[in-house]
Amino acid sequence: MGSRIRTALSRAKYAAVGAAVGAAVGGLWSRNAASTGGALGGLAGATLAELKSGAGGLFADDGDDGGDADDLGDGAEVDAAA
Repeated sequence: MGSRIRTALSRAKYAAVGAAVGAAVGGLWSRNAASTGGALGGLAGATLAELKSGAGGLFADDGDDGGDADDLGDGAEVDAAA
């Protein structure tokens, strides 16, 4: 239960920072751009948080992908071909 709360707070932090940055950048142009930038920044932050914390996310450890160790080769084939 505690880890779910920490995960939710982490995602909320990413979304809040994204919204703040987006609003600040958009605010350089106009009030409407600040609103749009905040919304898009929040969406981008939430998406990044989901990718980072998800099991199959962008930064997840690949682990065993089912490939054989022989697929990597030991370099002898490369030396023989050269």
